[in-house]
Amino acid sequence: MQSNRLQLNCDKTDFAWLTTNRSLHRLPTTDPTIGSVTVVPSQTLYDLGVLHRCRVADLTMRTQVQRIASRGFAVLRRLRSIRRYVPTSVFQSLVSAFVLNRLDYCNSLLVDLPSNLLQRLQSVQNSAAQLIDRLRRSEHITDALMSLHWLRVRERVEYKVAVFTYKALNGLAPPYLSSAFTHVADMPSRRRLRSASTDQLLVPSYRRSTIGRRAFHDRWRTCLERSNL
Repeated sequence: MQSNRLQLNCDKTDFAWLTTNRSLHRLPTTDPTIGSVTVVPSQTLYDLGVLHRCRVADLTMRTQVQRIASRGFAVLRRLRSIRRYVPTSVFQSLVSAFVLNRLDYCNSLLVDLPSNLLQRLQSVQNSAAQLIDRLRRSEHITDALMSLHWLRVRERVEYKVAVFTYKALNGLAPPYLSSAFTHVADMPSRRRLRSASTDQLLVPSYRRSTIGRRAFHDRWRTCLERSNL
């Protein structure tokens, strides 16, 4: 930073320690100093608009889900005040722009999350559909989602990842993304297996089921198989 004549902007700089529960005792007890400024570690960080809980390695995305749900309900409360004054078609466009966009942004990171987390996001979508069709909370939401042509949250996540995977396998994605996929048929040691005649992708082995299971290759391969692309 000094060689490039850059100054540290404390208001726009976040710093965090990333480690596991067992390695917390190895973290420094004093905050690092950059120049004359002491940087205090943050508990959460934003990465391209996605909120991550720091200090401990966390792939559950619980913090991000809570943030999306709280902001989604906040927007719905504001839209509820103008529902009677706006035509249904216009109101549906407002909900799509201010609510569904929040559910769809970077939702590929939510693949294979537990049902209790996805259900929080699904409740936001259900409330949006009820508000558009002016339904009561006790009424079924399935018909409303079908009439609006809305996929459920889990289906939206899988569809997004399946589209990304399809583009990566067909040369429609950047090279750094396409190179991360390897077909089983392209492996010399597996060409005689039955799986070599299919479109299955190679899934690297992992040591931990909690973190490795939600790794990049495994998540995308699972959605590709589900969508039959």
